Amino acid sequence: MARMHVVWRLLVPLLAAEVNSFSSRPSLSSFTNFPTSLAMSTTTDSWEALQSAASNTPVGSALDQESASRTAGTGAAFVQNKLRLFGADEKPKLTLYRDHAGWCPYCQKTMLLIEEKRIPINIELVPMRSYGDKPESFLRIVPSGLLPALLVETSDGRKQVVTESQVIMELLDSWHPVEDGFKQMMPSEEDSASMQRYRQLSNLERELFSWWCTLIFRPEGPSFGSPGMLGKLMGKSSEPAMSGAMSGFLECLEKVDNALASTKGPWFFDWTEHPTMIDFVYVSHVERMLASAAFWKGLDLRSDKYQQQFPALNAWLDAFEKRECYLAFKSDYYTHVKDIPPQYGPGYDGGFEDERISFQKNISGKDGKSWTLPLSFDDDVQPLYRGPPLPLCALKAAGISGDNGELASEGTSYEKAEPEQMAEACRQMAGWKIASNGSAVAKFAARGGPEGSRNPRKGFGAELADPYAQSDQKLIPSVETALKSVCVALLAQGGPSAHDAALNEMKDNLQTQISKDQARDVASSLAYLRDRIGVPRDLPLASARQLRAHLNAAIDVLH
Repeated sequence: MARMHVVWRLLVPLLAAEVNSFSSRPSLSSFTNFPTSLAMSTTTDSWEALQSAASNTPVGSALDQESASRTAGTGAAFVQNKLRLFGADEKPKLTLYRDHAGWCPYCQKTMLLIEEKRIPINIELVPMRSYGDKPESFLRIVPSGLLPALLVETSDGRKQVVTESQVIMELLDSWHPVEDGFKQMMPSEEDSASMQRYRQLSNLERELFSWWCTLIFRPEGPSFGSPGMLGKLMGKSSEPAMSGAMSGFLECLEKVDNALASTKGPWFFDWTEHPTMIDFVYVSHVERMLASAAFWKGLDLRSDKYQQQFPALNAWLDAFEKRECYLAFKSDYYTHVKDIPPQYGPGYDGGFEDERISFQKNISGKDGKSWTLPLSFDDDVQPLYRGPPLPLCALKAAGISGDNGELASEGTSYEKAEPEQMAEACRQMAGWKIASNGSAVAKFAARGGPEGSRNPRKGFGAELADPYAQSDQKLIPSVETALKSVCVALLAQGGPSAHDAALNEMKDNLQTQISKDQARDVASSLAYLRDRIGVPRDLPLASARQLRAHLNAAIDVLH
């Protein structure tokens, strides 16, 4: 931390003056009523026809318009935005290089600060080493390849590059002060008590990170049955047997919970009603702790038990999950347990075995429920509706109100939403996503065929990544046919009966249009696609689970 402050002080005089001086589909303005189901022949129509059909749904029309706004730099927060203007008239002179898939926690916390402060900025998306080669154009600017990286263009043509997320965040905060209308993210230097608390919280975050690494990425030691310090503090005479690493991690979380409980609101500082820099520093890794602790240790920190044990921590997470700009960058547990190992190392099974096995099946879609139709309204492990489950524009188009009674409102939960209305909106978003790039998605999925996934060049550490794999060329037409059938089922309108009819139609199409000698290979291709759906890169979780479940329904027919 001390070194970062030294770098910060060296860069401010050089750059502050300069900073202070400075493929989306077309939107549709209207849509027509979409039929309750599509004719069977639609599945053999072009992707352009399906794209038009998707755009004629309320959700699809809204997403078209939002996509155009995002391209112009004026839309809502989105993990793959490349321009953020926030009302600025001129092209920004700041460019942030961040990871393309939304896996990097350091890029995430930087983007959360940018969104909350509403800082105009250009964004360039770059692969992490774990899922692709970095382009030469980026390496010429940042030879180390580190992400995130901030490029500052000065008026005389000079360019300055800054790396390390903490340094970048502090610089961005100092260059966009409260006096210019931006939100305050750091305590003022004159407020010595708040600055001391900030430093203490930063040290505690590093302590928590260390305990997390010890718990997840090293084999656990023996478990002990005594309550330990945490149990004694909670007034409990006995606790389930747990290792020293588990006890240390939970005791550190207790310190974090106490720090949050010491403020009036949900955030680490209560001199403001919005999250500040220290909240962003914590949340990007706490989000990964939730996923990894559940998957590898059977520890569900969002369960009722831990809601009671860590009430302030869970209230803090609830507050984040009601903010659209946070949800735009929030991954699901499945994506995290696939993207964590190539960045941190393999996770080790341990902890509470029965719960761990149950959570692993749920997170991986192997419990017969979480990725299987008919889907339950909510998920057993990852509650979907503590905040807006879809972009606000999609909720508004679907006529879905929050639990506060307001249409498509931020800052509220959606747990009381009408289940079928919500499910249809989530399906429509998934169908819109597939239809918007159907040929490319089919080609990608065909890597799962018997002649696919050949990668003569190199492999990558990420299980979800396969950037240079080849498709099974002979299988692509059949995969396209199958995907069109799935897309039609996703786009059906008219409630449960219309959706059931569309599913039956999908099954009939698959049985009649996919030859028996290719059926199993097409099923493998759909499974390849299903297992590589990333949240939030591809879809928000509420919509991604619908796509995964519909692909599974198609796979069941083909098998």
